[in-house]
Amino acid sequence: MFIGNEKCVPSEKKIWLSSPTMHGEELTFMKEAFDTNWMSTVGENLNVVEKQIAEYVGVKYAVALSAGTASLHLAMKLAGEKIYGQTEYGKGALNGKKVFCSDITFDATVNPVVYEGGIPVFIDTERDTWNMDPEALKKAFEIYPDVKVIVVAHLYGTPGKIDEIKAIADAHGAVIVEDAAESLGAKYKGKETGSFGDYNCISFNGNKIITGSAGGMFLTDSKADADRVRKWSTQSREAALWYQHEELGYNYRMSNVVAGVVRGQIPYLDEHIAQKKAIYERYKKGFEGLPVSMNPFDGDNSEPNYWLSCMLINEDAMCRQVMGESEGLYISEKGKTCPLEILEVLAKHNAEGRPIWKPMHMQPVFRNNPFITRSGSGRGMTNAYIAGDYEDVGIDLFNRGLCLPSDNKMTEEEQDMIIELVRSCFN
Repeated sequence: MFIGNEKCVPSEKKIWLSSPTMHGEELTFMKEAFDTNWMSTVGENLNVVEKQIAEYVGVKYAVALSAGTASLHLAMKLAGEKIYGQTEYGKGALNGKKVFCSDITFDATVNPVVYEGGIPVFIDTERDTWNMDPEALKKAFEIYPDVKVIVVAHLYGTPGKIDEIKAIADAHGAVIVEDAAESLGAKYKGKETGSFGDYNCISFNGNKIITGSAGGMFLTDSKADADRVRKWSTQSREAALWYQHEELGYNYRMSNVVAGVVRGQIPYLDEHIAQKKAIYERYKKGFEGLPVSMNPFDGDNSEPNYWLSCMLINEDAMCRQVMGESEGLYISEKGKTCPLEILEVLAKHNAEGRPIWKPMHMQPVFRNNPFITRSGSGRGMTNAYIAGDYEDVGIDLFNRGLCLPSDNKMTEEEQDMIIELVRSCFN
């Protein structure tokens, strides 16, 4: 494609979607772990990051783990045991039980439900924040009134409609597992995400707002729950002179070295959020006049961490596009474009973009799981659609949306190039 703008020559260096931003202090704390020989899953770095993150988020206890997924797994185990009690050896705490889950999310949100023997039931997305739709959740409880666990993710760092979801959960005696993996630093009504659920989880994966290269954290106000997770994450060793095990455990504890990276990143969290916000606002201004919108949020009640800036193409500005299981096709049309075309143009100019998360109910691994929309229509266990006023918001966002390069090391000139490339696709 010819781009009539000198800014749009391919970038010499890769413009990433979201890569780690390191500052130097990380090495100091990693070296401290090395010099003191605390290289395993105990040490000062671990103690400090647990204390600092708990204070930042506003919870009483934090347990540093090897990944956000590990945190979600142990949160799911706790939730299942709280509701359904202890299970026999070899069976998950959610064995055979349905669990309501956000539909547009990374599969790490949902996989731990299955680890514990549960059956994910996917709740459609609302358009105001691209998160779990409270109206669809209400309908889900009408269909499955016995469900007692809800897994809520905050997509791309934008808080969902927390008050509405909590009210529905409370009305049905259900507990909430809050997946704040993408939203550390985001606020809802002045309160940090990661503090609203009965069990809360964050991630320090390499692409997150701050990183440890890996790692995650379980957050709670319950000392008993924190102690339970800490024990499970260190292979459930009992307080005996020898290795004594009375229940299944996991090798899920964060290392003191990874904790050193996180410790060096924490002072820069607010700075990273400010940089991400500036990127979002530059995109929003740069796309003025185009038939697109940015990923939305409730400005009266929430402040995202702006982890990823995303755009949605208006329906009447979409060229023809089809996406299969692993490949997609589009037909270019004058004055129109589609996510596949834009992503192809970005890639040619050494810039990384990504489609919106493919909804979980469209993933082959979950093709037989129930899916509920706000009308109560959806897919049952037989994969048949229930009759009614059916609208699948999640698949619409997947078809028309894409994640833009949102790396906080991207220069304004590089972002200007991205904006020009996107604009050129509508020519």
